[in-house]
Amino acid sequence: MIVKETARSTYLDVSRIAWEPTRFPGVTLKLLYQDATGRQTSLVRMAPGARLPTHRHVGVEQSYVLEGSLVDEDGACRAGDFVWRRAGSVHEAWSPDGCVVLGVFEQPNEFLDR
Repeated sequence: MIVKETARSTYLDVSRIAWEPTRFPGVTLKLLYQDATGRQTSLVRMAPGARLPTHRHVGVEQSYVLEGSLVDEDGACRAGDFVWRRAGSVHEAWSPDGCVVLGVFEQPNEFLDR
């Protein structure tokens, strides 16, 4: 929900943006920014036990965990931790105890579960 927009800035009231379902059970998101090139910033919420299937990072992905933990084959990222993934990297991600993550993407992920 845009609260204020000027020629230089756009202010959002994130608390008024609805959590949108994704095609992955237990995973919802709030889209904060997106442009025509595919760049995106979003809040991602994963319920305990939720999983993102195997996917490729087309561009760099940056994740800051606000709550809970986000886990993959390389390790765990807990509240207050930051992880970034190189373009071309492939992995699965899951959240044993649930999490909220601020994600910044250069390009949308390519999911390989189709």
